[in-house]
Amino acid sequence: MHSILILNGPNLNLLGTRQPEVYGSETLADIEARCRDKAADLGIELAFAQSNHEGTLVDLIHESRGTHAGIILNAGAYTHTSVALRDAISSVELPVIELHLSNIHARESFRHVSHIAPVALGQICGFGSAGYLLSMDAMLSHLTQKPPS
Repeated sequence: MHSILILNGPNLNLLGTRQPEVYGSETLADIEARCRDKAADLGIELAFAQSNHEGTLVDLIHESRGTHAGIILNAGAYTHTSVALRDAISSVELPVIELHLSNIHARESFRHVSHIAPVALGQICGFGSAGYLLSMDAMLSHLTQKPPS
């Protein structure tokens, strides 16, 4: 059975109340419940974590090696600033999908740059909380692909 870590960065603990016009009205707990339901349907294990602290996120990425088959990362604002997260992703050699609730490419120009994207399997953005479920499908598809013969 595959295990996936869904890791959430700064300010995502405020979902549901923080800029609902941008991020929607669902709370992080609502999103986690939807993800856990989907994980049960897909037959995968799921770990779900959130931190406002960059070092904690780095630690959780490091701890994923040997524990999880992949990581879905909504790094929030750290996407645009954290070389440490990028290096942590590179060091664990696990597939990572970068996730954002909003379309970062349609927002302020500073949000167009991602330090995560170059070391990620792919990026899903702009679909609101449905992006979490799409990311789970994408990760499972990647993990169950048969290598070319």
